[in-house]
Amino acid sequence: MSQVAESGPLPAKAGRDRYIDFLRTGSLLIVVIWHWLFNVVNWQADGPHFGNPIATTTGFWALTWLFQVLPVFFFVGGFAHLVSWESVERKGGGYLRFVGKRLRRLMPPLAICLAVAGVAWLVISMLFPEVPWIGRAIYLMLSPLWFLGIYLAMMLLAPLTVRLHRKGGEIVPVAMVGLVVAVDVARFRYHLRGIEVVNLLLVWALAHQLGYFWKRLIEAPRRLAWCLTLGGFMGLAALTNIGLYPRSMVGVPGEAISNMGPPTLCIVALTFFQVGVVLLARDRLSQWLENAGPQKFMSWAGARAMTIYLWHFPGFAIAYALVSVLGLNVPERPDSAWWIQRPLWAVLPALCTIPLVAFFRRFEQLGAR
Repeated sequence: MSQVAESGPLPAKAGRDRYIDFLRTGSLLIVVIWHWLFNVVNWQADGPHFGNPIATTTGFWALTWLFQVLPVFFFVGGFAHLVSWESVERKGGGYLRFVGKRLRRLMPPLAICLAVAGVAWLVISMLFPEVPWIGRAIYLMLSPLWFLGIYLAMMLLAPLTVRLHRKGGEIVPVAMVGLVVAVDVARFRYHLRGIEVVNLLLVWALAHQLGYFWKRLIEAPRRLAWCLTLGGFMGLAALTNIGLYPRSMVGVPGEAISNMGPPTLCIVALTFFQVGVVLLARDRLSQWLENAGPQKFMSWAGARAMTIYLWHFPGFAIAYALVSVLGLNVPERPDSAWWIQRPLWAVLPALCTIPLVAFFRRFEQLGAR
């Protein structure tokens, strides 16, 4: 038996909620694993394109209702920003101290990732000018980082949205839902071009705002969690069966629209559903997190979560290049051969990402000081 197991559960840091840390880290890791396992790489004249097996695999869309977990990430982010802002307030600080504290954690690893991508594009373009798709390939590797821009906006707006929360309480998220509905009506009924971009901020701001209610939600009767879960689920079921919204909560090649780009009212329903599930699972998962094994893993993964996310797609690209160099065919459509290879794509990108994380984690540590 290991020394950790013999010594019992690891002590939690003062003021930290292990379950919140689990949700934050787990939501990022789920996205990483999804990208590794379910990306279908298709080569066209202008270079690589990414797809997924949802359109060709019966019922696969249902998994996105559980594993499209960005609503959970923004929900937890709202709680984290509230705690951070309250801490700054208690110490007599203001907006600049709050923003500086949060940026020191986020920006160093992100800036390094973007800088490395820019240098790689420049060097490869100079060495191989006859390869026109290098820019597209690097763009695709960076594309999963889009949500960090939204998260940064939520952080910059947090003092304002906390003030709205204190003054308006439940009225604020209700009003946000109404605005999301109005945007979708303007988009789909009146075909107002460009209006859908508003929901790129509104929908994730709603999930973020709900995080401010975390303490009240966990203290509320369990039936409230069931109301959120069932209400969100029934909302999803209704919306995805009226012939307007796709059933998948991620983009699917061939679909007229995507529920994610920009987000639609379906993501609002998904948010309530997932928040309800998170609340229902809290007691059991919190008890499991008291064990030494899960604590040790979450301590390791939590310290590296952002670095893993930033470098998981370059790790995937390295794995893809290695497989291609070795002569192994990577199917460009989700047929039986593609599914047979899934165990390989659960392991090889991880092995290729580990060295990147080991090297670049120092910059995440720099931001945490």
